[in-house]
Amino acid sequence: MTLQWAAVATFLYAEIGLILIFCLPFIPPQRWQKIFSFTVWGKIATFWNKAFLTIIVLLIVLFLDAVREVRKYSSSPAIEKGLTTRPGAYEHAQMKLFRSQRNLYISGFSLFFWLVLRRLVILITQLAKELSNKGVLKTQAENTNEAAKKFMEENERLKRLLKSNAKEEEHILEAENKKLVEEQEKLKTELKKTSDALSKAQNDVMTMKMQSERLSKEYDRLLKEHAEL
Repeated sequence: MTLQWAAVATFLYAEIGLILIFCLPFIPPQRWQKIFSFTVWGKIATFWNKAFLTIIVLLIVLFLDAVREVRKYSSSPAIEKGLTTRPGAYEHAQMKLFRSQRNLYISGFSLFFWLVLRRLVILITQLAKELSNKGVLKTQAENTNEAAKKFMEENERLKRLLKSNAKEEEHILEAENKKLVEEQEKLKTELKKTSDALSKAQNDVMTMKMQSERLSKEYDRLLKEHAEL
């Protein structure tokens, strides 16, 4: 029994040592994650899980046995019964009670520190993942900011080019508009000349038409006179 509880106490001290090592401030969670990701842990994972589960079941059994022993030696009827049979039974019962309480504390703290150790490993792993994700997100944010700065600079350059091109286009449009206005004036002048010529031609045609009518009338009159003659 002494060897058994010595093994349990050794397991308890090992758990305390691991918890203290995991809580060292100068070892970052990323380093622990690299240690946890070694291939050797994957190879012995199955055996280690079975052994660890066996130890936990044994601790639970020992904890329940220690609870039973504490309840047994804490009851006054058992002590009184021992006093009637042996004179040193009270000291023996107190020694048994002390050992059972010691075993209860050792097994209880072993179970508690196992839960703490398991939770601590899970939290370290999660923290390492979050820190790695944070680093990735930070890098992505920096790349996005750099890309946004480049886009803004490109946008400003394009705006300046558009302004300069717009000014040049305004000058070109003004020159073209001026040419169009001059051509329009020329066309108006040509149109006016053409309309004047057309109206003159129409007047000449009317005059020639009137003259032809007069000539036809004169020709008819001459035909009549010629007939009479």
